[in-house]
Amino acid sequence: MRRPRNRKAQLADAAAELFRKHGYHQVGVNDIAKAAGVTGPAVYRHFQGKQDILAHVLLSGMDTFGLVTERALATPGTPADQLNALLRAVAALAVDRREITALWRWEGRHLAREDRTKIRHRGTELITQWAIALCDVRPDLSPADAELLGWATLSVYGSVSVHHVSPPRRRFEELLTRLATAVTSWQASDLSVPDPPAGKLPGRQPQPGVAGSRREELLTAALTLFRERGYAAVSMEDIGAMAGMAGPSIYRYFPGKAAILVAGGYRMADRLTQDAEKALSLPPREALRSLAESYVDTVLRSDNIMANFVTELGNLPERDRKELVRLQRAYVAEWIRQLRAESELTDQEAKVVVHAALTIVNDLARTPRLLNRPRIAAELIELAVAVLNAGR
Repeated sequence: MRRPRNRKAQLADAAAELFRKHGYHQVGVNDIAKAAGVTGPAVYRHFQGKQDILAHVLLSGMDTFGLVTERALATPGTPADQLNALLRAVAALAVDRREITALWRWEGRHLAREDRTKIRHRGTELITQWAIALCDVRPDLSPADAELLGWATLSVYGSVSVHHVSPPRRRFEELLTRLATAVTSWQASDLSVPDPPAGKLPGRQPQPGVAGSRREELLTAALTLFRERGYAAVSMEDIGAMAGMAGPSIYRYFPGKAAILVAGGYRMADRLTQDAEKALSLPPREALRSLAESYVDTVLRSDNIMANFVTELGNLPERDRKELVRLQRAYVAEWIRQLRAESELTDQEAKVVVHAALTIVNDLARTPRLLNRPRIAAELIELAVAVLNAGR
């Protein structure tokens, strides 16, 4: 029997969906083979291994993004017409290919250095195209503000990868386009927030009362290493070395890596739950703003907990994983309830809107060059609120 000519593409598509759902380290070559309907050895006819598959998925996904962008920006008409075509085209891509919008955001650290460099360069080229398109429509934007809005717009589309909600296709695309349009129309210059003192970023100071704790130092070091290298590539010795501790003394604070990840997850959940209880005593519109403010503050103070929770969920013990997922869903449900209280959105549509707002915060808070903006905390709050308001 002749092998299908598109077998490599089938394998890549199967791998992309598995990586999106379960994370890179939780997926093996045999899992990919099974999902594609082939044997494990057959995978190696097309790829050297799992890392090679991920590189192919990410690079081809970036190529698809680039092609859609170039076609939309070549649309006849004014710059505004071309920007609208771009927003609609990427909305359709996000609905069709959720995995494309997910993997380049979360899994790039697993690539070889050469492939990471390629991804970074292509990502820079893509965001530059978006920023130029925005400036053509809005000459008032500085290049830095256009870059901020470009990343935030891509996060709106990327948010579909963090949930499984699927409203009717046409409505889904229209909703994503409306949310993205709200971001591209947002006025950063409208912020009436004073710049912080030189050298300080809003919301990024250590939590009061814990800065000197050795346990907290280990937790911060571990979460930073997990984010940079991936959970599987970090040892307890690595964590101790980063925190300035060595030998068995590390185990006085945590029995192992999993315990550190669990502690980080519960710390994040506790902060968010406490803030949500205060916000929910307010009217819905004020409650949503309060939730956005507390969420931005918590994420910027979180020592990478949010990034680790999303990418390393599969490494948590089952009981803790289920409990943290339950807490996360309950927290998001409160956002959804407040949004629906003053809108005609369905439950599915409200979930799309809320996840778009949250993803903007999560993504931009993980982008170092954006964190150098002096008013980034206020900007993240206002971008999240703009998306929430656009979804009403």
